[in-house]
Amino acid sequence: MASLKIKKGDTVKVIAGKDKDKEGKVIAVDPKKNTVLVEGVNMITKHTKPSMANQQGGIIHQEGPIDISNVMYVHKGKATRVGFKMDGDKKVRFAKSTGDVID
Repeated sequence: MASLKIKKGDTVKVIAGKDKDKEGKVIAVDPKKNTVLVEGVNMITKHTKPSMANQQGGIIHQEGPIDISNVMYVHKGKATRVGFKMDGDKKVRFAKSTGDVID
């Protein structure tokens, strides 16, 4: 399986869909479904029953998954594509717009 270019903790910008141009931090990545959860993006309402964890129950708002192809990595305030290159014997991600190593 190819490694994904977006990781948990990255700041991304939504480039397609109802939340286009919103930015947020990646909460979770699902490599099997190729989706990401982004803070404050694609908010859905969920009706929950009262439980031990949530005594009240009711309607809660939470982030829904968004396809990984609809987000772009943000580097120095601008959305950029991400590539991989070898840094010595280590594989690293880099921003294609500037050539800077991300991590």
